[in-house]
Amino acid sequence: MFVYNVKLNKNNLFKSILAIFAIICVAISFVAVFKIFKSKQDDTSGSHDCFPTTEIANITSENYTNILKMVNEDIDTYIGQKICFTGYVYRVSDIKENEFILARDMVISNSPKQSVVVGFLSSYKDAKNYENNAWVKVTATIEKGYYCGEVPILNISQIERVNKPENAEVPLPDDYYVPTAVIY
Repeated sequence: MFVYNVKLNKNNLFKSILAIFAIICVAISFVAVFKIFKSKQDDTSGSHDCFPTTEIANITSENYTNILKMVNEDIDTYIGQKICFTGYVYRVSDIKENEFILARDMVISNSPKQSVVVGFLSSYKDAKNYENNAWVKVTATIEKGYYCGEVPILNISQIERVNKPENAEVPLPDDYYVPTAVIY
């Protein structure tokens, strides 16, 4: 039978535990920095669903009404912001020939199912070439215009016809959505 008598030096034990803790913290920091840089590279690789550029905010069906709401509430903040979005052409009788509404149907009730048309007034030199209910993907710049008061107008720089997306309807805006100065 062997008996070991071990004497612990509290000072050395504390230093050892502190050194192990510091090594773990440094390793976690390196992994976090690596993942951040890796995700930044993936974001700028041009794999966006819309026209590839880092200056364009890609609006989705999920955040469309939130963005529409915040841009309408504070137009001046978003003037010059470039966006990319898919919607359908919708016209009302009192808009100009070179304008249409880039629209989506916003669901306001599921029982019975009810929706309303919401969207950005959009300006494009050849707007008349796009018939009502045609689905399009646009890249545009937000500008200030006038239609029954000041409204944001999308000045379309690129447009292409697309098929109707699976998630064609958009939800109501969130009450807890916090607007920022940049749409991203």
